[in-house]
Amino acid sequence: MDAMTATADPTATAATDFTARARNLLRTGGPEDGSSWLEHVLGWTLVVVVAMFVTQVGWL
Repeated sequence: MDAMTATADPTATAATDFTARARNLLRTGGPEDGSSWLEHVLGWTLVVVVAMFVTQVGWL
């Protein structure tokens, strides 16, 4: 088949392409993405900085 041959349902292919692109764009960074150690270190650093700020301001 060549590229000019029409498929039975062209909207199905367009919907599949859109769905695949949307999944790639809307990744949440969950466990299956394989978080790196740098993300963990930066995350815990943020937690510590926020905790220091909260205690210095006197909100806790």
